[in-house]
Amino acid sequence: MDLYLPFVLSLIAGLSTTAGAGFLFLYRNISKNVLHFFLGLSAGVMLYLSFIELLPESIHHIGFAFGNLLFFSGISFMAIIDRFFPHYLLGKINCIKENCNRRLYSTGIMVAIGLALHNFPEGITVFMGSYVNTEFGIVLALAITLHNIPEGIAIAAPIFAATGSKVKAFTYSFLAGIVEPVGGLFAYFILRPYLSTELLYAVFASVAGIMVYISFDELLPVCLKCDLKHIPIAGITLGMIIASLSILFLYR
Repeated sequence: MDLYLPFVLSLIAGLSTTAGAGFLFLYRNISKNVLHFFLGLSAGVMLYLSFIELLPESIHHIGFAFGNLLFFSGISFMAIIDRFFPHYLLGKINCIKENCNRRLYSTGIMVAIGLALHNFPEGITVFMGSYVNTEFGIVLALAITLHNIPEGIAIAAPIFAATGSKVKAFTYSFLAGIVEPVGGLFAYFILRPYLSTELLYAVFASVAGIMVYISFDELLPVCLKCDLKHIPIAGITLGMIIASLSILFLYR
């Protein structure tokens, strides 16, 4: 299969962090409720795809024990990354409105590094998903894109507040996002000689674990801090509806 579309999808998903920085500069008073809605939407898509599509299909092809072992391995992999580069600063997406000082610059750098490390396995997820099934990859890329936009704001806000430089804020958002297609290409060139049906579904089981971890550890805790609790729930539900319709109409 041609690798260009998987690469483009992972590139779009990754560079949506830069779009987040752009939204910050265009709309200084972005409502946190709106951002939390989109975080919930992303979580809904990823959770539904993980539990309804990826994990069951993987278990069907590679067995219950092995599929679940790889699923929990994906969760453990992300937990190890998060242990050394915690993701909690995603919640500080509105510090541009606060009385910030220059120490925020180093905070922004650490956020960028942490998000870059999280984006690498996400790039593998989008690339391999679309490499096997184009329609599925498109839906997956959409979910990753929706949650990368607030991540871009999380990077750009403290750096811009500390330096006043849009160029620096854009640059660090870009560098954190470009890791995503790099992760996809890495997976392609490393795994391509060994591609088989069993290997692909083994990757999907691990991908399901990665997405579940991202949803429960990063997206849901932040979006559920919304002042109006029905907003993130609406986003989660709509995300699941979108994922279910995609399965029904796109690749069945």
